[in-house]
Amino acid sequence: MPVFKVAHKVESKRIYEGDIVNFRVDTVRLDDGKETTRELVEHSGGVVIACQPTPNEVVLIKQYRYSVDEDLLELPAGRIEKGEKPLRAAQRELTEETGYLAEQWSELSRMYTAPGFCNEMLYMFHATEVKIVGKNLDEDEETEVMVLAVAEAWQLVLDGKVRDAKTIAGVGLLYGMQQDQRV
Repeated sequence: MPVFKVAHKVESKRIYEGDIVNFRVDTVRLDDGKETTRELVEHSGGVVIACQPTPNEVVLIKQYRYSVDEDLLELPAGRIEKGEKPLRAAQRELTEETGYLAEQWSELSRMYTAPGFCNEMLYMFHATEVKIVGKNLDEDEETEVMVLAVAEAWQLVLDGKVRDAKTIAGVGLLYGMQQDQRV
C-alpha cells in the first residue's frame, strides 16, 4: 500500500473574504521537507434534498446558473447559513425553492464537492411525506419545479441532460434504492 505525503501548514494567507466563499493560500511542508503552496476555497457547506412526493417520484428544479451560463436541472439545494444546522437548512431550502414541506427527513450522504481545492461539505437529505405550501424564493432566484419518475430522472442523467454533480449523486442514490427494493 502506498504511503502518501502529508502536508503540514507553515503559513496561511487569506487573500479574499466574501459572503459565500473565502480564498486562502497556504504554504505547506511535505514529509520530505519540500515546501509548496495550496490554493483553497473555504465554504460554510451546503445541503441537497432528494424530495420524493411518492416513492416513485423525485422533485427537480430547473434554474439558470450564472457560473456556467445555462439552465440546469438540479435537486433542490442551498447554502448553510452561519450558525444553522444542516437539517434546518435543508428544510428551509426545500420550501424556498420548491414550495414543498416534508414531514419525514433522513440523511442520505455527506460529500465533498471538490476536495482538490475546496472544503465545502454537502449534506444530502431524503425528504418524504410532503405537501405543497408555496415557494419562498430569494429575490434573485427563479425556479421551475418538476416532478419526475425516479427512472425518468436517472435516464436524464444517462442521456447527459443532468450535469450537476450533486444531482447525479442524489438521483443515482434514489435509483439504486428503488432497484434494491425490487430485488
